[in-house]
Amino acid sequence: MNTAFRLGGGILILLILKKLFDKRTTDASAGGNKDAASSSASATQECDSSSSGRDYEVFLSFRGEDTRTNFTDHLYNALLEKGIHTFRDNEELRIGEKIDQGLCSAIHKSKIAIIIFSKGYAFSKWCLFELAEIVESMESQLKVMPVFYHVDPSDVRNQTGCYQNAFREHEKNFDLETVEKWKKALKEVGGLKGWDTENTADGTYSRADCRFKS
Repeated sequence: MNTAFRLGGGILILLILKKLFDKRTTDASAGGNKDAASSSASATQECDSSSSGRDYEVFLSFRGEDTRTNFTDHLYNALLEKGIHTFRDNEELRIGEKIDQGLCSAIHKSKIAIIIFSKGYAFSKWCLFELAEIVESMESQLKVMPVFYHVDPSDVRNQTGCYQNAFREHEKNFDLETVEKWKKALKEVGGLKGWDTENTADGTYSRADCRFKS
């Protein structure tokens, strides 16, 4: 692990773990007062959410080729070491044009979604299908924690910079309704308070360019 990651990524992971453990404590103290029905997921067009309950504490959403072998891998292992039951998808195994039922179920059965917005996140149709499903689940008590990994939160929120480039490609291949749904999801989650790697460890990370294949 290089020095930049130890300083920036390591501190960021510690901050995420602290937030999760603080939330665990809060949830435990309030657990007896929750309505059991609040854990049930609402149905969407793309996902059968008939199953209730929460099987995972954390669902990780990320672009595999950007962060799987670095930040996401370190975060995933840190979560497991702390006993936090975490779902990490293998996007390489996906087939078809829509989010599959197993992935939908994992989203709806999670308490928290950590979304790692990287330079290439919006270039992946799978990430965007996943993000839209997560936003749907926010209505049924799913908590979302965004991480802005080498990207400006305003680029995510407003689809500028690399995210604008991604949507130029999507607009050629997807219908307007789907594209607008993705933009709305990015705007909503991009507006949430999260962690920005550029402002962690005094800006240890350097910005990379944003040339990706669609």
